[in-house]
Formats: sequence, C-alpha cells, structure tokens
Amino acid sequence: MQIYLPIAEMSVNVFVILGLGGGVGFMSGLFGVGGGFLMTPLLIFLGVPPTVAVGTEANQIVASSVSGVLAHWRRGNVDVRMGLILTAGGFVGSTLGVYLFRWLRGLGQIDLVISLCYIIFLGIVGSLRLVESIQALLASRRQAAGGAAIPVRKKHQHSWMHGLPLKMRFRRSQLYISAIVPAIIGLFVGILAAIMGVGGGFIMVPAMIYLLGMPTAVVVGTSLFQIIFVTANATFLQSTMNHTVDVVLALLLLLGGVVGAQIGARFGVKLKGEQLRSLLALMVLGVCAKLLVDMISVPNELFGLGGGGKH
Repeated sequence: MQIYLPIAEMSVNVFVILGLGGGVGFMSGLFGVGGGFLMTPLLIFLGVPPTVAVGTEANQIVASSVSGVLAHWRRGNVDVRMGLILTAGGFVGSTLGVYLFRWLRGLGQIDLVISLCYIIFLGIVGSLRLVESIQALLASRRQAAGGAAIPVRKKHQHSWMHGLPLKMRFRRSQLYISAIVPAIIGLFVGILAAIMGVGGGFIMVPAMIYLLGMPTAVVVGTSLFQIIFVTANATFLQSTMNHTVDVVLALLLLLGGVVGAQIGARFGVKLKGEQLRSLLALMVLGVCAKLLVDMISVPNELFGLGGGGKH
C-alpha cells in the first residue's frame, strides 16, 4: 500500500514506514534511548532526502519525549531548574542550528554535513559504549568468579568548573555549580538537534553524569524535559524556514514507534544492562559503517538532480 509524502516528494509503502517506526520504537523500549540517532540514518537509507529526514524526526522526538517525561515526573526524577537552564541554552543552539542548516542547504552542502555529523558522532559514541560495556561484562565475570570488585570512579569531583561565576543551587540534583556549563551543554545539543534531527540524549546524558555530576536517576527525566522544548523549537523553525517537516511521515513513524516501544520495554527486562549496552553499541557502529560506505562508494549515476539547494 503506497502513500505519497508531500514534503519528501516521494511515494513509500505504508507498512515499511510503520515497520521502521516499530523497529526503532522497539529498540527505544529495549535500550532506553530516544532512537532519533538511528531513525534519521534509516530514513536516509530508505531514500528520504536527508533534509526531510532531519526535520521530520525532530518532530517525532517531541511527541515521544512527552510520554517519557510524564513517567519520570511522577517518580520525581526531573530537576526543573536544571532543565530550564539546559532549555535556555538549547533554544539558542537550535535556533542557530536551523539558520546554519538553511545556509548550508543554500550552498548545497547540507546532505554532506548531515552524513559527516552522523559518521563522527555515531562512531565516537558507539566505540565508547562498546568499550564501556565490554569492561563491565569482564568486571562482572571476574566478580562472579570470586575476584575483587572493581572500584567505582567518582563521577563528580572538584574541578575548574566549580570556579566559574553565576553559581546556582540545584536541589533535586544536589549540586551547587555555575549555570554556565549546563547552558553551554544545552547550546551544543541544540545545534545537534537542528543539524542531525536528534534529541541529543546520547551526548547530553553522559555530559550530565560525568561533567555536571548529576545523579543517574535524575538525568534521563531532566534530559527528556529539555528535549521537548528544544526539539519543538527546532521543528517549528525547520517547518517555517526550511519547509522540511513531513507531517504524514511523522505520524506514520510515531504510530509504529508507540507500539514498538511497548514491546521493546517488555523484552528489555529480560536482558542484563551490559548486554543491552553491547547490542546498542554494535547497532550504532553498524549504522555508522553503512553511512561511511555510502559516502565513499562511487554512485551508480554520476549525474543526477540535487534537491539540496533553494527552491
């Protein structure tokens, strides 16, 4: 059953899109990630223009993040003050990112920049996650065999960050630090949200844990809190300025994602955390490798019509 995507200007099989949304939703429920950094490359592999894939995926992230925040809010795992600082930086970053997106699109280089960003960030994040999960698996095996427990490194220590001005007390996170650092983190993640069509959780969550020193229980809820507003801003600007948000595609992906996430969450409880992180890392590296191969391989057609410039 074919359906026409008005903004992407192409016809796709409804069941393929629903299956793609369901598959990424399943992985989101299984691994506890937003899935935007996987969905956008998969849409590109399917033939959706990278500009439309980025704009549309940002739209889907808004909806999926709302349900996640509500669950964490009920548990009291959202630091609103920290979330507002991150959001302020994210608003500025996503706005700058959309203007940068428009400028690169006018130059005809936006497709290349999107692919390069994914290759670089997926390669780094996937490699780090794989090394961390392998170390955790080896440590748990040594411990199970009667070996000494591996000492846990402190995630928050006194550093240069504590000498910065504009200090604020974040009671829910039990921190007293400068607001400058979370604002800069939000700024960087906001730019990524606009350029890559992601929530930025794969960058923000480690930064909040290891750089800011926030408790792990509060990190995910606070990250999702700011993602809602930052991606909503990016979606609005992408739609009004660049016209790259395909609502039909977003609705199909969201429908499949909701069902897939519920199934994935049930399977997730049956696997250990180290195993989940290893599988996720391998999946991320696989997508990164596919993007890299597509970039360096010789195209079948040396000449074609490009849709990246201004219309």
